[in-house]
Amino acid sequence: MLGGVKPLPVEDLEHVLRYTAPLWERTRGRRIFLAGGTGFFGAWLVESFAHCNRSLGLGARMTVLSRAPERFLERMPHLKGESALEFAQGDVRAFAFPEGGFDFVVHGATSTSLDAARRPEELRSVLVDGTARMIAFARQCGAKAFLLTSSGAVYGRQPVEVAEIPEEYDDGPVWNNADDVYAEGKRASERMCAEFARETGVQCVLARCFAFVGPHLPLNQHFAIGNFIGDALAGRDIVVKGDGRPARSYLYAADLAVWLWTMLLRAAETPGNPAVYNVGSAKAVSIGALAETVRDELNPRIEVRIEGDGSIGVSRSRYVPDVRKAEKELGLRAWIELSEAIRRTAAWHG
Repeated sequence: MLGGVKPLPVEDLEHVLRYTAPLWERTRGRRIFLAGGTGFFGAWLVESFAHCNRSLGLGARMTVLSRAPERFLERMPHLKGESALEFAQGDVRAFAFPEGGFDFVVHGATSTSLDAARRPEELRSVLVDGTARMIAFARQCGAKAFLLTSSGAVYGRQPVEVAEIPEEYDDGPVWNNADDVYAEGKRASERMCAEFARETGVQCVLARCFAFVGPHLPLNQHFAIGNFIGDALAGRDIVVKGDGRPARSYLYAADLAVWLWTMLLRAAETPGNPAVYNVGSAKAVSIGALAETVRDELNPRIEVRIEGDGSIGVSRSRYVPDVRKAEKELGLRAWIELSEAIRRTAAWHG
């Protein structure tokens, strides 16, 4: 789309509405505050909120915190006419608190980019100081529910023998490893939210997010599935830098939106101790098999080339969540299969 990206597919927005419709009544006439509304997660939350709000006639409003609201609306011009959306300009660590009350607060402001990882002190500040500021705001605005988008990185390296890592896993990242700043920052953020919940009775939900695919996922950064889709769309051979054995799992972004909205809106039912849920798919796929699936679905004429040889000493990593808690307690699951998720993502980018 000239001057910006496409709107999300109607079928995806209707998917979110279908599986969350009964929960939205809690937002009727209410206000939601979202920090991190301009990233991958945020774009889905903003647009799915706008769709559900219109479809159900809720009269709800969302305030989106952004460092550069103008750039966000240039990127997503189809949201300019949404009267239910308003934007607050500022850094999550020091933004001016909007006036009035907000029933629901979502803290999704973070960065998973390589540039952020190269500046560990800045990344730590955004994660920790940003969470402190968001909690202070939630106190002032009288929030009833607070959602933190955390990460599966808080578990540290997943042992290969653990097929799916559960919420009660009690290991963690290596504290003095500079590469684990993101994980440690998320752990600190979770602790702060837990203390906030115990002190105030506000229901905090800690959503430990794993790996995802869908519209708005960059195709030219360090996300393997995004790079593979980008290669296939460009007609390039898909090159796997390692030996293709690391295992991952991917939840489609429309399902992700369903999960996050369900966690936030169901949280208002049970104030008290923080709730912790893994967010993702439990269906593991090796990186090599993932590359082949992308090729088969999008461009069978290209090749998959695996550069690593599986030599002794090469670590076989795994990053796959146990999601039975979310399934049992909240009725959530991965409705959209990986092959369909890949096709939908490519169609949106194409």
